[in-house]
Amino acid sequence: MLDFITRINDAVNGFVWGWPALILLTVVGVLMTVLTKFYQVSHLGHWWKNTIGAVFRDKEVTSHTEDKSISQFQSLATALAATVGTGNIVGVSGAIITGGPGAVFWMWLIAFFGMMTNFSENVLGIYYRRKNINGEWSGGAMYYLRDGLGSYKNMKGVGKGLGILFSIFCVIASFGIGNMTQVNSISGNMASVFHVPTWITGVVVLFFAGLVIVGGLQRIAKVTEKIVPFMVLLYMIGAIVILVWNHHMFREVFGAIFHGAFAWKSAAGGVVGYGIKLAIEQGMKRGVFSNEAGLGSSVMVHSNSNVSEPVRQGMWGIFEVFADTWVVCTLTAFAVLSSGLVDLETGVAVTEFNGAELTKANMISTVFSLHFGKFGAAFIAIAIMLFAFSTVLGWSHYGTKAWEYLFGTKATMLYKVIFVVAIFGGAVMGDNLAWDLSDTFNGLMMIPNLIGVLALSPTVYRIVKNYVDRHMRNKDVEPMLSAFPEVQKEQEEKLARTGE
Repeated sequence: MLDFITRINDAVNGFVWGWPALILLTVVGVLMTVLTKFYQVSHLGHWWKNTIGAVFRDKEVTSHTEDKSISQFQSLATALAATVGTGNIVGVSGAIITGGPGAVFWMWLIAFFGMMTNFSENVLGIYYRRKNINGEWSGGAMYYLRDGLGSYKNMKGVGKGLGILFSIFCVIASFGIGNMTQVNSISGNMASVFHVPTWITGVVVLFFAGLVIVGGLQRIAKVTEKIVPFMVLLYMIGAIVILVWNHHMFREVFGAIFHGAFAWKSAAGGVVGYGIKLAIEQGMKRGVFSNEAGLGSSVMVHSNSNVSEPVRQGMWGIFEVFADTWVVCTLTAFAVLSSGLVDLETGVAVTEFNGAELTKANMISTVFSLHFGKFGAAFIAIAIMLFAFSTVLGWSHYGTKAWEYLFGTKATMLYKVIFVVAIFGGAVMGDNLAWDLSDTFNGLMMIPNLIGVLALSPTVYRIVKNYVDRHMRNKDVEPMLSAFPEVQKEQEEKLARTGE
């Protein structure tokens, strides 16, 4: 059965991650960057001040809400919980092993434009969100596909159909990128470092994840806002120590990254152009796997924020990609490339270390072991456990919202039960299949979302121009807060009260 699934997945993966999809991903990111006049750079001070900078000066950003929404910081923490996961550790190692050091360059590039893709997704998510029967916000690609793209002439059926497809792919992806891959990484590391049987890890993770997930978004947000800052800072400290330790390798590491990005032959030789093809494919795929810009996933939790301004939540999307890829993934890449486990001249990774096979799953563990001894391997095992566990929590919400769109709010508890039970399967599944399935589900989910962002790019442009006119040019114009008159009125009243 597993062989059959693998063959089917390989065929689908080759289609959804072919060059047309990669080009679409790039084109959307570039287009949104140009339309917003390079917002991630030209308004760097503004979005930094109103995201992470506001955490230390504005209580409204972090304060818990009395209604069914969550705070801006909680939305970021939950989104980062889903994005800052094994993609930042195992995924980066896998990209380097398969695509060479040059894959890191393409990861950076797709992240630069991905900042504005994620920004646009969040802007559209807030603009087209609605409240469900429980008074909770429901937003995401399925809603801006149905109500945004579907509002165009003769596009109602197309928008609705793409919204349904996106939701189906999201539910499936939640069991891949958000469940199997993460738990598989936890069980693998616990087995290799602490010799804990995979089935025991599966049962323990299932139990604790279930306690949080059945409590809904409010409980998930309360857990992630405590776990995420702690785990990110702890991992960064360890990686920065390695960076300082190997500071003499700066020139060689960055030289290998830029040289490898444009190497016309693969590390082992072969067809001309194959090396750069591998670097681009692995960099883009692992970049998207890491920061999820283009998937339309994190917008489903950003849409639950208590914010009124679509652009303000969009700025949190920029910071999310920045923190995930430009900070955490870069630190991981430097740690791996400066460790001596990758030949910087040829890009060939060491396949065996101290008699044991070196894979993408245990490479970063080996790196930390080289610098910190047995403590390093234990540290990475615990870090992966926290990263992956928080990712499971975040993705459980994404899958819940997609399930809600398909079957209604009352049916969401059934999804949560299935999701929690599936955790055990992820713990005992083979490493390669789990990662390959995640790649496929990412691609399937990405395509309808990018079509929606591309089609609604004029709407994003108008919303951003409206925000800039009001907040930076002091023009007296009516704010663009929602596509729906009743929600627009409600948010205008809130905006007048809070002065957001």
